[in-house]
Amino acid sequence: MIKIEEIMDFITAIQKEAFSFSDSSGLDRIIQAAGEAKFVLLGEASHGTSEFYTVRAEISKRLIEQKGFNCIAVEGDWPSCFTINRYVKGYAGLNTLDALKDFNRWPTWMWANEEIKDLITWLYNHNQLIDEHSLKTGFYGIDIYSLWESMDEIIKLLETKGAAELEAAKKAFACFEPFHRKPEKYAVATELYGEACEKEVAELLLKIKNKWEHTRNYEEESLNLLINSLVALNAENYYRAMVKGGPDDWNIRDHHMVSALEEVTEFYGRDAKVIVWEHNTHIGDARATDMKEEGLVNVGQIIREKYGEDQVFALGFGTHSGTVIAAEQWGEEMQVMEVPPAQAGSWEDALQKAGPGDKALLFTEENRDLFIDSMGHRAIGVVYNPEYEQYGNYVPTKISLRYDGFIFIEKTNCLNPLNMPLRES
Repeated sequence: MIKIEEIMDFITAIQKEAFSFSDSSGLDRIIQAAGEAKFVLLGEASHGTSEFYTVRAEISKRLIEQKGFNCIAVEGDWPSCFTINRYVKGYAGLNTLDALKDFNRWPTWMWANEEIKDLITWLYNHNQLIDEHSLKTGFYGIDIYSLWESMDEIIKLLETKGAAELEAAKKAFACFEPFHRKPEKYAVATELYGEACEKEVAELLLKIKNKWEHTRNYEEESLNLLINSLVALNAENYYRAMVKGGPDDWNIRDHHMVSALEEVTEFYGRDAKVIVWEHNTHIGDARATDMKEEGLVNVGQIIREKYGEDQVFALGFGTHSGTVIAAEQWGEEMQVMEVPPAQAGSWEDALQKAGPGDKALLFTEENRDLFIDSMGHRAIGVVYNPEYEQYGNYVPTKISLRYDGFIFIEKTNCLNPLNMPLRES
């Protein structure tokens, strides 16, 4: 438990270093702080808060226009996000709502919402002013969950090409067919009976990499094939690890997200500059939290270690109170929930006590030591129970080592899902 005098030190330091980002000059300070980083990682403290999306969108627009960033990679499924990519680049005759219809797997609200609709409309209009497809800003999903959807995409793409790899794809797909698109059934079967499809998907990925990796053909088909194959391989491994417990499934997922990021980066070439939208638990450096003791790594840590601190700028997000969209259990109906005032002694509590209003902090060599003590930092997932949050929703964090900056929004509101019923809690 952090001591009272340490909390007062945090409050004093926040009062000294914080600034408003409500106007253009505040956002410009954040953009300039990103420097010449190749990767800008934008977090969120929940998957269901409107302001986290809208502020990230404003920062992303400025990075694209002022710093030459050319793709956004998000914590979403590759196949459904690639539909958005095709829309914003003008590959397909879709309207904005059509581009979002592929987000039909729970939790749908994460990407099928008004906030993302506004962003991809802006991206489409931005890209319309650019002639070269290679220079247009892309939108990609780098998560791991779309095993069956990715297999569907692989077969569909290979069929249209009459490609020799089609038989290998059908063989891999046939291995998964007995499990009726239920990853939990596949995971249990591999644990109990050793019925794994690892060999089939590994062979498929190898065949596709050997032939398609360096082929830049029509509408990014090579990249689409490659990442869907990567998803199939790593998702198979992820679901097998999931039933065993321990850190492996988390680590497989975050390593996959880094691998997908690297494939996108390689596709864009030497001028690639990537904006990443993910939860704070993925973009903030795990070494600055209790995740390290649990044997967990994450995207923020891996990218920093591989590419160097100067190539990564990570911006965390948080709130003191408000509303959020989440569900009480995995797969259940989404609902609007109250986010209670931040727990006493937490990072969010200190930010609130430092003075009213939204504020931003940038951590530098000059001030980093002021924020280096560990204190609780709230994290809300797609499953949330506000009445129990004190027992599991606060991550012990050395905030200035976890992020390069932080956005605090005093009172937040829930996302606005597209044409989906909401249940009030």
